[in-house]
Amino acid sequence: MPGPHDVTAPRPALPGVASPLSNRYSVMRHGQSKANVAGVIVSSVAADLAGDYGLSALGRRQARQAAQGCGLPADTVIVCSDFARARQTADIARACLGAAGVTVAAQLRERFFGAFDGAPVANYQAVWDADEAGAAEPGVEAPADVLRRTAALVAGLEARYRGRDVLLVSHGDTLQILQAGFAGLDPRFHRRLPHLETAEVRRLHPAG
Repeated sequence: MPGPHDVTAPRPALPGVASPLSNRYSVMRHGQSKANVAGVIVSSVAADLAGDYGLSALGRRQARQAAQGCGLPADTVIVCSDFARARQTADIARACLGAAGVTVAAQLRERFFGAFDGAPVANYQAVWDADEAGAAEPGVEAPADVLRRTAALVAGLEARYRGRDVLLVSHGDTLQILQAGFAGLDPRFHRRLPHLETAEVRRLHPAG
């Protein structure tokens, strides 16, 4: 029988969200950004607003190709992070799908990386190692906190819609952690799940 800290131990899929879900949820990581190209962590709204960290030309192409091939219908509900790279990705997806609009939600923001904000992306690994160890890098947003805010968004969407396709456009760690929640896994182990590539669209299936 799995122990309490086993990555495979079943857990409530999403805190505060009733099961079964009324809608179908897909996630989309933003396309390649200028921050990705520069190899820098941009995890705060202030840093995002202070620089030009939107999509690169390749990122725009990635977003367009992914949206065109995702198979989602025109009435898809699109919700995105308020960071430039996610907003731009969502706008491209909306245009490709012919959707009515995009809702911007702070709950889908990038995970905040504390003192690593503005630092090289090589620092991600130290955070992920700390996640697995159940430790906390100073000032870094905990996986459980990321899951709580993203699950609260899903709960709100469940209250508002029935039988709809919902596309959540966000960031790598944020979506990895939400994916763990859907899978019923401890969010600390989010990096053990299949990694989302830039502009990848993936359907989330609730555990059980």
